[in-house]
Amino acid sequence: MSAWVQLKGVDLRYGAFHALKGVDLRIAPGEHVALIGANGSGKSTLLRVLHGLLKASAGSVLRDGALRQAMVFQRPYALRASVLTNVALGLWLGGRPWKAAREDALAALGKVGLANVALRDARTLSGGQLQHMALARAWGLRPHVLLLDEPTASLDPHAKREVESLMADFAEAGMTLVFASHNLGQVKRLATRVVYLEQGRVLADLPVKAFFEGPLGATSREAELFVRGELG
Repeated sequence: MSAWVQLKGVDLRYGAFHALKGVDLRIAPGEHVALIGANGSGKSTLLRVLHGLLKASAGSVLRDGALRQAMVFQRPYALRASVLTNVALGLWLGGRPWKAAREDALAALGKVGLANVALRDARTLSGGQLQHMALARAWGLRPHVLLLDEPTASLDPHAKREVESLMADFAEAGMTLVFASHNLGQVKRLATRVVYLEQGRVLADLPVKAFFEGPLGATSREAELFVRGELG
């Protein structure tokens, strides 16, 4: 099977800090990959390398020439403008004419249930609504791969369920998902594959069932503690 993105022996350093160490990772079309691990394990850094926001210090990052991707951050940023304009600007910067960008943005807001607040100042939205706006912008770009960094971490339970439902919808539509999460229930519900990171290294890369039901102690004592909820 072809790969949208492939990392080979990727290292990344911030000065003396070694954030990623020899990471090999292959993201194939249709996969739903969860990145898990304790705080500081390298999940967010790995997502940014996959997206091209950070350049590897060593190793190679290979991308399919046709790849379109988008990223949703844990705390989406809102410009001093309407919800519609915030989404349309993202699509316009992606290369669409302004009129088409506005039309597509309105359709994307309808997809995530925000059409009724399209003209509201985006800075007045709740945390859950801001995440919906970010998902609308991502959906509007029609990416092959959607990268999400702790997309429900700061949301209340109702907003978490809504965002998860949208992620599931995107996955059903054929979108490849790569998401960082501390919510193991969410990982079980949404992922087909789990990548466990520890201190910048990939220590496990398994189908979701094998990860949660297999002998994690053989992979890492910290992985076992993380899955049991004893390591944050």
